[in-house]
Amino acid sequence: MPLNDGSDGFPSALKLLIAGGFGVGKTTFVGSVSEIEPLRTEELLTTASVGTDRLTGVERKSTTTVAMDFGRITISQEHVLYLFGTPGQERFWFMWDELSSGAMGAIVLADTRRLEDCFPAVDFFESRGIGFVIAVNEFDGTCRYEPDDLRSALDLKSDVPIVHCDARDHRSANGVLIGLVHHLITSRARR
Repeated sequence: MPLNDGSDGFPSALKLLIAGGFGVGKTTFVGSVSEIEPLRTEELLTTASVGTDRLTGVERKSTTTVAMDFGRITISQEHVLYLFGTPGQERFWFMWDELSSGAMGAIVLADTRRLEDCFPAVDFFESRGIGFVIAVNEFDGTCRYEPDDLRSALDLKSDVPIVHCDARDHRSANGVLIGLVHHLITSRARR
């Protein structure tokens, strides 16, 4: 349900979440599609995170999202998408309940080098009945897998779409958003 029905002259606000594990590309995704300069709550990784944050596969990462990323896309005068990127580290997951309130759907970004890191997001959205798609962020030099192999590895229901993307690329990330909206519309039509 939109946050506003548009009857008061304001556009309907549609809220979408971008979730996934630490370092999977959520901040990059929001930044590549947002029409405004995204709000970012990134902080430098410090020695305090050693032993707490698993840096395997993202050893060169120097910052982390501690609350959320926020971006906006105006679809028309009547519809605006608000994008909320969730923090990926377990110690910041308490933010997910607040961020998911009123969300229409979600994108779960996955990194095939650390596929298990997207299980918490999948479980979170399944348990709350929030429709989602899996978007495999194709990092340079990573192995490519067929959607059926990924579906099996993630133990996903057959109706959850799996797409490949490059979170750095505006067109690719927009394609994922369009796929999510299409999935949400067709899922609701089946009910």
